[in-house]
Amino acid sequence: MNQRPRILLFNPRSANGKFRVPNSILNIAASIEGKYEWVIVDGNRENDPFEAISGYLAEGDIRYIGFTVMPGPQLKQAIPIARKIKQLFPNTVMIWGGYFPSNHHRIVLESGYIDFVINGPGDHAFPRLIDALENNRPYELIKNLVYISEGQIIKNQKEDLIEQDELQPLPYDRLDRFYPMEKYLGRTYLGNRTLAYHSSIGCPFTCSFCAVVPIYEARWKAKSAQLVYQDVKYIKDKWGADAIEFHDNNFFVSEKRTVEFSKLIRPENMVWWGEGRIDTIDKYSDASLALMRESGCKMIFFGAETGNNKVLQQMDKGGTQTGEQIAKFAERIRRFDIIPEYSFVLGTPAATPEEVMAQIDFDIDFIKQIKAINPDTEIVIYTYSPVPSPGTELYEQVLSEGFRFPEKLEDWIEPAWEKFDLRKNPLTPWLTPAMISKIRNFETVLNGAYPTVSDIRFNELKRRVIQLIAGVRYKTSLYKYPYEIKLLHRLWKYRQPEIQGF
Repeated sequence: MNQRPRILLFNPRSANGKFRVPNSILNIAASIEGKYEWVIVDGNRENDPFEAISGYLAEGDIRYIGFTVMPGPQLKQAIPIARKIKQLFPNTVMIWGGYFPSNHHRIVLESGYIDFVINGPGDHAFPRLIDALENNRPYELIKNLVYISEGQIIKNQKEDLIEQDELQPLPYDRLDRFYPMEKYLGRTYLGNRTLAYHSSIGCPFTCSFCAVVPIYEARWKAKSAQLVYQDVKYIKDKWGADAIEFHDNNFFVSEKRTVEFSKLIRPENMVWWGEGRIDTIDKYSDASLALMRESGCKMIFFGAETGNNKVLQQMDKGGTQTGEQIAKFAERIRRFDIIPEYSFVLGTPAATPEEVMAQIDFDIDFIKQIKAINPDTEIVIYTYSPVPSPGTELYEQVLSEGFRFPEKLEDWIEPAWEKFDLRKNPLTPWLTPAMISKIRNFETVLNGAYPTVSDIRFNELKRRVIQLIAGVRYKTSLYKYPYEIKLLHRLWKYRQPEIQGF
């Protein structure tokens, strides 16, 4: 070929009105930095991302386009834009990576306009694929690659997780040339300039309801505390970051790493948040928890899932987590002034409708117990949505109940399936309208009685008004038809963390 290509990297819109550093696509940019020229289009920062993309493509030297695609909102932009690119620029090679194509590679590739899927981390797979295509070499042995050959889906071998400290640093300064970095540091509950950061990949557990499991297969690799600190410090000093959201699937796997990072970050006066497991952090010493809080850890997201031990086992939650431990830990962590953010998944399949409803009722009562033990506990409620984990007992039970994923890529951007990906519209045959209404109505009343602290626009007066109205319902378990609370939520644009984050 006569001309070295540029590569376009696209981050589809994932949220309205807020920006976060596009870490996933920036990892891919780092993997080709110095080898190929690249440009980035961030759908969160463009009014019309296709106009920006087509402007680059019209220049004639872009042959490869990489998309990162999470389930839910990103699909809404990714699918129509990818289809339009292929129609107008048919010679471009389209490569998708991220959770959605990794877990649904068949329908992605069968769409006809996406050429390759990176199944999991693309730090090695993406540049190796570009090298192979540029030099007309075979790509059959490139790990983490999925493609169609002679009408058949070919899924190459998975790669061992890469040592994270060996990867190229993320090119924040190059990103800053496309989009000013200051705007990626948004105002949140944590701070005025909040940095989104990934310090590890994967998770060492095999929860059967989690989309992480099929990709990382119970593996976890992390950057060293020192490297994380250096990155954060650089962004703080150059662009003024004052808080951190760690978007790791499981930040707290290693107590040693957490303690080391806490010691390093403590002098920087930054507030931070991460995701972890109750049975992991409950093993931390009191000294470690106290140090974390002193270093700025303000809130931790935990997958409590359910207080029902039988359902925890059904979910293959792994570890040692029990309903009793969930409750005791909420009490323990309160002593350290760290807010536990507990997520619950209601509506798991059971043998009979009566059992499903009984499980829902059990967890509603359990959530109220947690609130009584530690009123500061943030509660996030999801409705169970199947993930493609063939071979698990729960997934096979889901199929036996008649659940099916869409067979065409375009079907995923129908409103019902978009809400499904946010775990707000389950589309599951074992959940009746009455069950879904009960979950939704309880959630509404709970969010009225205990408004989330993470909604920075929800002032004290609004909190008191809605708590007064919802309090009677909450205390007397009157959850039906909470129209007055829904009206206030709509008028005041109440933010739900499970949908909109901080």
